[in-house]
Amino acid sequence: MQSLFQDRSFRRLAIALMAVVVVALSGVLGFRLIEGWGWFDSFYMVVMTMTTVGYREVHDLSPAGRIFNIYVMAAGFGSVFFSITALTQTLMSLELQRILGRRKMERELRNISDHFIICGAGRVGHSAAREFARSNVPFVIIETQGPKVERENNHGWLTVQGDATQENVLKEAGIDRAKGLVAATTTDATNIYIVLTARGLKPGLKIIARASELDAEKHLKTAGADVVISPYFFAGHRIAQHFLRPNVVDFLDIAISREKHEEMVIEEIRVSDRSRLAGATIGNSFIHRDLGIMVLAIKREDGNPCFNPTANEPIRAGDNLIVMGEAAKMPKLESIAAARSA
Repeated sequence: MQSLFQDRSFRRLAIALMAVVVVALSGVLGFRLIEGWGWFDSFYMVVMTMTTVGYREVHDLSPAGRIFNIYVMAAGFGSVFFSITALTQTLMSLELQRILGRRKMERELRNISDHFIICGAGRVGHSAAREFARSNVPFVIIETQGPKVERENNHGWLTVQGDATQENVLKEAGIDRAKGLVAATTTDATNIYIVLTARGLKPGLKIIARASELDAEKHLKTAGADVVISPYFFAGHRIAQHFLRPNVVDFLDIAISREKHEEMVIEEIRVSDRSRLAGATIGNSFIHRDLGIMVLAIKREDGNPCFNPTANEPIRAGDNLIVMGEAAKMPKLESIAAARSA
């Protein structure tokens, strides 16, 4: 409804401005043909008439010219008045949209939970947001720069404009209800302050931080980051792997990125204590038989991984199963692992 109202306002404004242009051009042409005036004199007469300035006529008008000038007065005044009205309505609709959009965002920020907070809307933060959006995971972006905030808002993403090192900004983003936080600004010092502030507000929050310099990793870990990632180190490692193990990299890209391949994916699925999988083994869980999904690894609740588990390997509550299979079958396994009715 709001977008429809705005579209109508812009369409009305375009029609009004077009009417002004048509009246002005027809007036110039009319004075040129009827009175034989030059182009500039004809244009000057039209401007004076349509703006109701009231100066004397450029030249004496003939009877036909006076009749034509009545048309220019009426049509010019009407089109200009219509344009002013349309412009006012358009500005009001834009302001109304801004107010309603802000209120909607504030309401969503108050109600959001189990979400991720992305601090910084640069290339790294924007890429993380895009992945969250593709996976339908709730998130909030915190950014200081207005143009970047507007860009993320245009995607329909929840955005808070402010300094993520400030407690009140993190609280506005719902850090007390958040599931994790990404410190992805372009400076290591800012990321360290963000991690310190976030860790103080919610000690158990999972925090992943970006490090521009390798030396910053230890400082970010000391500040409280659970995971530190250096985009430059990762990019260099990936470039080398493309030369050394190109087929492995291509396979992982296909399996991990749903953007490139919608059929075969690798997922991480947590087993709840109410699931029938808890207490079963890989073999008698029938995950592969019934769903065609392979269990690549098990990450135990204590953090110890078990790679390429055998059929006799037990599955315990709290385990995270690293599985690979068809994307369409994953929701079924997630329901079984969470003990939900599928």
